[in-house]
Amino acid sequence: MKQDLRIIKTKDSLRHALLAILKQKPLETITIAELCREATINRGTFYLHYKEVHEVFKEYLEVIVEDLKQSYEEPYHKTNYHIQNLEADMIKIFHHVKKYKNFYQIIFDERIPMMYYYLLFDTIRSVMKESIEEHLEFDHSIQLNYLISYQTNAILGILLEWHRHGYETSIQELNRHLLAILSINSPVRKM
Repeated sequence: MKQDLRIIKTKDSLRHALLAILKQKPLETITIAELCREATINRGTFYLHYKEVHEVFKEYLEVIVEDLKQSYEEPYHKTNYHIQNLEADMIKIFHHVKKYKNFYQIIFDERIPMMYYYLLFDTIRSVMKESIEEHLEFDHSIQLNYLISYQTNAILGILLEWHRHGYETSIQELNRHLLAILSINSPVRKM
């Protein structure tokens, strides 16, 4: 079912306002009043869609996570989970980060509480776990939880490095670097 354009615009305004405020203060201290002021909507409109500020963040995170999941899995689907057939232009995760750059700038900002980073870590970790358990075989001498945490930190490490360089490195160059890294013997393979 298609959503009303007014609802989409209201939610986008609230998300942009939330990101702007999050650059200055933690989520727990943001009030509905200041979020509404920043989004230039009234409180009544806010309450039509949400009960509290956390719900705006949670819903936006769900949108980002769904896009992240699709971006992460797309190259695997294109290669039928044969990583050796992966080509640099198939990698979409950097496109995803660029699309949601304002969100990632907050997550990776050193002044922002680590809880946001851990939230992202746990989210990516669950996406990877699901993918590995459903589609890939792994070296069973390695405990799955450690493998997934290692791979999650590897992705986050690359994204954090990109952030530290102001997102200046092109997506094509990052894809080539990631492909080179992935071509090193991996502990996971297609079933």
